[in-house]
Amino acid sequence: MQRRTFLRLSAAAAASAAFPLAARAGVPKPYSWDASPPTSDAGAFIKWMQENRGEDPRYLRARFDRFQNMVGHVDLWEARNKRAFLMTPREEFCRPETRGIIYDVNYHDIGFGVTITGPRVVGRMTSSIDVKMGEKVLEIGTGSGYQSAYLSNLTDKVWSIEIIKPLAERTRRLYDTLIERGYTEYQAINSKNADGYYGWEDAAPFDKIIVTCGIDHIPPALLQQLKGGGIMVIPVGPPGAQHILKVVKDVTAGGQVAVKRSDIYNGKPIAFVPFTKLQGEAIKGTH
Repeated sequence: MQRRTFLRLSAAAAASAAFPLAARAGVPKPYSWDASPPTSDAGAFIKWMQENRGEDPRYLRARFDRFQNMVGHVDLWEARNKRAFLMTPREEFCRPETRGIIYDVNYHDIGFGVTITGPRVVGRMTSSIDVKMGEKVLEIGTGSGYQSAYLSNLTDKVWSIEIIKPLAERTRRLYDTLIERGYTEYQAINSKNADGYYGWEDAAPFDKIIVTCGIDHIPPALLQQLKGGGIMVIPVGPPGAQHILKVVKDVTAGGQVAVKRSDIYNGKPIAFVPFTKLQGEAIKGTH
């Protein structure tokens, strides 16, 4: 079992910061890495997920429809990533009023001036780093918690940093609530409130890094904390028009570092929230 970093907040703050969750039953069967839902038929998928995960068929149908769309658009292209998408309840990581449309392609407001990224972009970014079981993955920008939850269906070693303290606290509380309900895979998620520009040095190096906020350069600390042969995906470019780069770090036998970059959308710009920075305990400006 992985160590989890807890963020403390008062009961009143927790109540006001958390998404109001309707009472839900626990997951009926223990999590298993060997268990995978059907992928070729919506009815079979919904039945399996209800029996094994206890999830609401209203959202399951929307999840399966989006899954088929993403496979068709080559946002998902490998069996483990397909499974991870289908096993992650995106509806748990949004505002209650957006649950009915959370599987559409749009970004949705989650408060604090930030959004939950659209599922197609999440799927393509995650598929691009090709996470293997046991690999250490760092996420910069915890946000709603959906991306880390998705990653925890790919590996048992996930670290995630959120710069907005009340959002970090709310999401940590959500993880712990879901763990209590039986989503034990989320025990893999280590989280903290910090400036992600500097990575997570104590836990480095990482096999994979995924950055979910836009910046005009690759942070040196993140490149340094990426293992040789590791992969990072990061939105790079001017505000509102970043290009999502796949960055591969190669290290020669002599210790020379070479960085290869490619655009996972072949030049199409994708808008992300800005990569903000901390000055003391306050968020001021961007990196």
